[in-house]
Amino acid sequence: MSEKNREGKRTARERMADEREKRKKAEKRRRALIVGASVLCVLGLAAVIGVIAASSGGDDESEASGPVVAPSGALGKDGLAIPVGKESAKATLTVWEDFRCPACKVFEQNYSPTIHELTGSGQLKVEYHLVTLIDNGLGGTGSRNAANAAACAQDAGKFAAYHDVLFENQPPESDDAFADGGKLIELAGKVDGLDTPAFRTCVEDGTHNSWVAKSHEAFQKGGFSGTPTVLYEGRNINQDRSMTPEKFKRMVEEANKGQ
Repeated sequence: MSEKNREGKRTARERMADEREKRKKAEKRRRALIVGASVLCVLGLAAVIGVIAASSGGDDESEASGPVVAPSGALGKDGLAIPVGKESAKATLTVWEDFRCPACKVFEQNYSPTIHELTGSGQLKVEYHLVTLIDNGLGGTGSRNAANAAACAQDAGKFAAYHDVLFENQPPESDDAFADGGKLIELAGKVDGLDTPAFRTCVEDGTHNSWVAKSHEAFQKGGFSGTPTVLYEGRNINQDRSMTPEKFKRMVEEANKGQ
């Protein structure tokens, strides 16, 4: 083989090696971006919290200063908790969620069948708090608008079903699709009896926007580091690596023993 041919093959190999290295670096950057975005809603690192704190003013702040229109049946100060399940249940789960947060969707995918079973049997009540972590970190209004729409669904007695529909149809984290009221109304069509003139007006007018802002403010004041924050007996079970839906079910059943 001539020296020229050897050089040509070596150059081709080098080009292929360079291309493979470029692809590896591009994939590494892509994964880093995905992980970084997930950190926003899962870990709440100090740097991210700083961004959130810095951007927590603006529209949300002005809305928080206005009249708070709590959804029907909401509990607690300013009516910031939306209850699901029987009030007589002996076990209570407190959940802080953002409808744009991928980690919240993962939690719902893993735990919602168990939660539905336990709330349906009267053993568990859940208090949902809605926040706008992703809006504040990545920009947009999808977290707020989806939370407002969920509050509108609560007014219609359809919160639990619509809550599930929103997570089942969650767009990619960087896609602010839930900012579109038309999209939120379209998804209401998946819940029997929810798409009514009253619901549409509530969504389009942002009736509960100030309530959503107050809810997020309470999240910040609570010192929580990210979403989902899922509290059972004072601890965030979503951060417990040993926790499973089966283990959680046993804990709730234990709390209801002898009742």
